[in-house]
Amino acid sequence: MEWETVIGLEVHVQLATDTKIFSGASTAFGSAPNTQACAIDLAMPGTLPVPNEKAFRYAIMFGLAIDADIGKRSVFERKNYFYPDLPKGYQTTQLDEPIVGPGHVEIQLSDGSTKSIRIHHAHLEEDAGKSLHEGDFGGMGHGMSGIDLNRAGTPLIEIVSEPDMRNAEEAVTFARKLHSIVSSLGICDGEMSQGSMRFDVNISVRPKGTETLGTRTETKNLNSFKFMEDCIALEVERQIDVLEEGGEIIQETRLYNGDTKVARSMRSKEEANDYRYFPCPDLLPVEIDDDYIEDIRKQLPELPDARQARFVEQYGLSEYDAGILAADAATAQYFETTTEACNDAKLAANWIMGDLSAKLNADEKTINDSPVAATALAGLIVRIKDNTISNKIAKQVFEHMWKGEGEADSIIDAKGLKQMSDTGELEKIVDDVIASKPKEVANYLGEEDPKKRKKMMGAFMGPIMAATKGQANPGMVNQILSKKLNEQG
Repeated sequence: MEWETVIGLEVHVQLATDTKIFSGASTAFGSAPNTQACAIDLAMPGTLPVPNEKAFRYAIMFGLAIDADIGKRSVFERKNYFYPDLPKGYQTTQLDEPIVGPGHVEIQLSDGSTKSIRIHHAHLEEDAGKSLHEGDFGGMGHGMSGIDLNRAGTPLIEIVSEPDMRNAEEAVTFARKLHSIVSSLGICDGEMSQGSMRFDVNISVRPKGTETLGTRTETKNLNSFKFMEDCIALEVERQIDVLEEGGEIIQETRLYNGDTKVARSMRSKEEANDYRYFPCPDLLPVEIDDDYIEDIRKQLPELPDARQARFVEQYGLSEYDAGILAADAATAQYFETTTEACNDAKLAANWIMGDLSAKLNADEKTINDSPVAATALAGLIVRIKDNTISNKIAKQVFEHMWKGEGEADSIIDAKGLKQMSDTGELEKIVDDVIASKPKEVANYLGEEDPKKRKKMMGAFMGPIMAATKGQANPGMVNQILSKKLNEQG
């Protein structure tokens, strides 16, 4: 039997406000546990929440960016459940009247096709705290757990998609596009390793050609695109195996460990009525008028699709290159700064998507943490363009720059890496190599096909570059070698 996968995502986006959604406590990341949770965040008796206007503004910005309906009236509800990291015993969220209604996000797949993923809604809510499980928590002995409530009350928008995705590629591409949108808007820092974006993946399978949805499972709190891809593959395979062996899929919440690549059941899946939602008695409905929405619309920054189109037109990049560079706001800024300083968009794009990206991935850094600044990379590109160094030597220089040993010019000077462009010196080396290879010279002269002749020059280029320790100007060497070989005939 052929099976079809059905995937929907629930995406928690931590909003980049300075303070929490209902209190003045800081949302800064990295503070000592429980130093940023105030009495309001913990719902202590006598406290009242006050909505953060910027959280509403950021949610509306997202809604406008995905061409969604904006809820001119939104209502906060209490979602009741008991968990160690939820100090109130309930979460203040939105249910029937969310701030953002139906919208859509366009994604471009690897085969060049596009697909529209429908957004059911996006609602505002407060985050919970975080459970810490450490071998020796706080010196209290092995096997202890603790609660850090710093995150409690941090504003989130939860984006709920329709079940429109049919494989891992579509789900990951959609997730990347959401990351691109919220970071471009500036409403989220996009630092997934810090929990700024977390993905809950709803997965089911059904016989191909049928319309009825299968029983779904939800895998919670994935904070990596790679983890999401691996998790989907594992869960789809598990569900198909269960069904083909005559079993039934249980609707449940699951967890996936990206380091061990192991998934497990967490609990049976709750339904909405299990949470006993009711309107929050401490918060009035929030009503927003058209002028407020239009004011936000006018101030929206450039979005990824528009930026991609501009990169194609302004810099002459391919659609693919422009899409890669435009997807992330920080990468786009790095590219434009580099291009402005070196005046070569194509070389800048190649270095950013090539060597720089490879080093960032290997060291698990974001472009904001790159040891090589955009202007420093531009300085290296300028030295390639003016033939001070070859592309091969430039890679060595980049390695030294990455290690913090200085900028391109100082490294080139200190290590004597300037390209050899002295014609007389190069001619002597070429003559010596030709003299040492009479057989290769005879083969070259005996070949009439120009393409084959060009390929045969490699037998001479290798020794010449070795003799110059890779510092000869390849273009000059090629001209001198071609001239001298033809003179042999």
